[in-house]
Amino acid sequence: MPASVDAHRPAPTPPDTRRVTRAAIASFLGSTLEYYDFYIYASASALVFGKVFFPAANPATGTLLSLATFGVAYIARPVGAVILGHFGDRVGRKRIMLLTVTAMGSATFLIGCLPSYRTAGVLAPILLVILRVLQGISAAGEQSGAGSLTLEHAPAGRRAFFTSWTLTGTQAGFILATMVFLVVADLPDRQLISWGWRIPFWCSVVVVVLAYVVRRRLEEPEVFRAEQRSDAIAKFPVAQLLRTQPADLLRVVLCSFIAVVSTVFAVFGLAFATGHAVGVSKTTMLLVAVAANVLALIMQPLLAILADRIGRRPVFISGVIGCGIMIFVYFTAIMSGDTLLIYLAALILIGVCYSAPNAVWPTFYAEMFATRVRFSGMAIGTQIGFALAGFAPTIAWTLVGNSRTHWLPVAILVAVACALSAAAAFTARETYRTPLTELGTPSARSE
Repeated sequence: MPASVDAHRPAPTPPDTRRVTRAAIASFLGSTLEYYDFYIYASASALVFGKVFFPAANPATGTLLSLATFGVAYIARPVGAVILGHFGDRVGRKRIMLLTVTAMGSATFLIGCLPSYRTAGVLAPILLVILRVLQGISAAGEQSGAGSLTLEHAPAGRRAFFTSWTLTGTQAGFILATMVFLVVADLPDRQLISWGWRIPFWCSVVVVVLAYVVRRRLEEPEVFRAEQRSDAIAKFPVAQLLRTQPADLLRVVLCSFIAVVSTVFAVFGLAFATGHAVGVSKTTMLLVAVAANVLALIMQPLLAILADRIGRRPVFISGVIGCGIMIFVYFTAIMSGDTLLIYLAALILIGVCYSAPNAVWPTFYAEMFATRVRFSGMAIGTQIGFALAGFAPTIAWTLVGNSRTHWLPVAILVAVACALSAAAAFTARETYRTPLTELGTPSARSE
């Protein structure tokens, strides 16, 4: 073609990213709220709740009971995943995302208002468990809805990057929660146990309002609206999921075992390191967690960009294997008592290794499923897999035994979870070049 003709040809119109940007921001804020709530509960259960809600028990048993209430939400999550996944695939992603952010925020605020065991007796821990169950149900649909909606808005070649902001919000929530908890953690024990621990729970209102306002402006993705217009919406998405994509569902369950790394690091690691037998200060361990997650906040978008260029599987699997190795290094550093070594090990474990699967899984899992069952597939698969993560701190505390320094069985538990996750990811197909409308179809599954 003559150069003069080619020179007058209009340049290709760049894709409109306004909708996906709004979706990514809304997902980021929702995950920030969810994991702000998650981590203030984790911190409180490790440091405070044993004394507030289970004072009759000895300190070790009180901590064990407190960590068990942390895991209760993970029993409710699969139930919530079935319910919210059904409606997310039937009526749309946006409505469920509005519901989850409201329910999560309300439950968190009310936990901060609960009476102690000394005031209300056994009613206090009962109410705590009820609100924790509500948190679990709402959390079951949060990341799956946000991941599905953002993926379905994202342009080709950038799906991992935009969808990664759902999980980058978890790091922001962790940092925010830890910074708020740091303010109250150094209060005298009497003040911390009576009213100080409540402040982080009440502060969640700010994030709830912001996230709700942003989500009100979201639009349903075109690929989902096309399903509605063609009357292709599944009447019973969960039944269709089990009939058409059971292998992908099982694959997501096993891949989700990687979350054990997060809960052992954030919950068990905090209780273990700050216990009398090990003796690392609470402030040091909280700051270590902040530093690791600040690095993750930077690394996750970069690793997602890498996944858009070389594929989901290599980034996911390499990070999972790194976690399985680094967990031994991390506990060795804690036992050494060397603050610099603890920081370095945490930065590599969470800031680098765990950031890889965390950045990729919202896209990796979502791309396994067809549009009509995507919400259900992600929600049910992740929440069943996350159940192990939810109870990992309790299991770990039991494995440690009375010595309170015997960490090796805990590291082995984490390494086994990582091995299962990596093996499941290895069996998955690579989807980073698969068009959005072909994801989860028989032809794509046979590639």
